[in-house]
Amino acid sequence: MPSTPRPPNGDQELETQVRDTLLRLNAQAWGISFGLTLGLGLFLSTVFLVIRGGEVVGPHLALLGIFLPGYSVTFTGGVIGFVYLFVIGYAIGRLVGELYNRLARKAD
Repeated sequence: MPSTPRPPNGDQELETQVRDTLLRLNAQAWGISFGLTLGLGLFLSTVFLVIRGGEVVGPHLALLGIFLPGYSVTFTGGVIGFVYLFVIGYAIGRLVGELYNRLARKAD
């Protein structure tokens, strides 16, 4: 297995800085992306069911009201659900980013 060529000793510090910068995740960006993904997913699902209509609208999705107080399968409920899941998704994404950064730092 061929080894990775190493730069001269003077460039060792530069290589370490570049590697550390490239390995680091932006935890805030991960939080926002997870939050938007989860929030928009619930919002769009809710709005789709509201537009589709019918006698019984989204009985399974309505069960989320147990865990997300104020959520219902209505347009207003979709907005409330978006806020809840954005906050939850942000926390999960931020946690993933922070955990990855800590593990990547320990691996060195």
